[in-house]
Amino acid sequence: MGEVFAGRYELADPIGRGGVGAVWRAWDHRRRRYVAAKVLLQSDAHSLLRFVREQALRIDHPHVLAPTSWAADDDKVLFTMDLVAGGSLIHLVGDYGPLPPAFVCTLLDQLLAGLAAVHAEDVVHRDIKPANVLLEATGTGRPRLRLSDFGIAMRLGEPRLTETNLVVGTPGYLAPEQLMGSEPDFPADLFAVGLVALYLLEGAKPDAKALIQHFADHGTPGAPQGIPEPLWQVVASLLQPDPEARFRTATGARKALAAAAELLPEPGPDDELIEIFDQLGPLPPGFTSDGPLKRASGVGPVGGRTASEGPRAPESTEGRYGPAEEPGFPLPAAGPTAGTEAGTGPARAPGDADVPSGAATPGSARPGSPTGAGTGAGTGGGTGSQAFGAHGSRSTGGVVPPIRVRATPTIFPSNSPPGRTPEASRCRRLGPPPPLPHPGRPRRAPGARAHPTDAGPSPVRRSAPAGRRRPARLSP
Repeated sequence: MGEVFAGRYELADPIGRGGVGAVWRAWDHRRRRYVAAKVLLQSDAHSLLRFVREQALRIDHPHVLAPTSWAADDDKVLFTMDLVAGGSLIHLVGDYGPLPPAFVCTLLDQLLAGLAAVHAEDVVHRDIKPANVLLEATGTGRPRLRLSDFGIAMRLGEPRLTETNLVVGTPGYLAPEQLMGSEPDFPADLFAVGLVALYLLEGAKPDAKALIQHFADHGTPGAPQGIPEPLWQVVASLLQPDPEARFRTATGARKALAAAAELLPEPGPDDELIEIFDQLGPLPPGFTSDGPLKRASGVGPVGGRTASEGPRAPESTEGRYGPAEEPGFPLPAAGPTAGTEAGTGPARAPGDADVPSGAATPGSARPGSPTGAGTGAGTGGGTGSQAFGAHGSRSTGGVVPPIRVRATPTIFPSNSPPGRTPEASRCRRLGPPPPLPHPGRPRRAPGARAHPTDAGPSPVRRSAPAGRRRPARLSP
């Protein structure tokens, strides 16, 4: 079994390595699928800050491979992404060499579409190269490209993490203005896209320095052998040394590429069919396509949360306790009841009284009521509705249904106190139970007189013995 990270991600096998971290194929025990987990190898503050910046990117686009979640465990941190099995453009060119122009147009269109989504978030990638452009294992079907690795990407206006004169990026894919130390901008990413296009068309890494020198001395060169002229015009516009002479946006370059693709000849029957294979290889022992064979000891509960996902929303009781009630506190049935204008509710039992919910009584305001009106019954009741409202019961459509109180004519005498209506006098008053006696003193018998020094049971009153009379008290 592999190492379990943060109680959720079980590392299976390494599939890549970058400048500050290693990429693993990991099993997500919560989502029940394999993901790509990038684990930070260095623990210095500079690397950690770049790591935090990269995991903060949340760009949802079919051609962008951005982080989806992250977790920390002691001195280790990782973030996860979708697992892409087709390898990078380096694998593709290594298998087939120079690619057909029509196939290159399809890849460039997807790359520019993903880059346009990145630039729409004011993010400059700064490290576009064949190794950071991944492919899904689609076989002989339409390829699907994913732009990845935002380790040195930065938003426009954010403070730089490097010195002013220090160049960050991959040598051979840097724009001339990057070598001069200018601020990162979108045209620098487009220059790197032009170098990637030339790499796909020629099957070898281009000499960026010699290319820039040729553009500066002789202008735009002619189309190399095997590259159609319409496609070369687009690539040459991306490779202009002057950023003002390039396409200003990825969307503009994509439109020009679409126009050039329409001028390309149709693929012939003798053209080689490009197939994108699965480059990850088989799973290590102990792992299957459905996850690990045995549950590792460090796996936490399935319902846990990682730091990036925030607190879990309160679990709904719908379905478990029924749609109209909560555990232990059933709601009254909604709709018209007996005594309403409709008159179609259930029959009223003898001695029942319907009390409208709007009848306010002292101390009977229901917490959380939409209208703030009291829900008590009469002037002496209201305890039943208060107990119901105090437990946070749900209202039905914002209207509190009527509450039925059973009347018992034996509670109060017929001669009701002044101010009490006969109807309210027959209502049972539900209140708290009488208080228990003091724990160290038993309850005194009814009618017994309290004694100043009484610390125990009430004294028993004894009568005089027979034949003896108490002396009569003479009044003065």
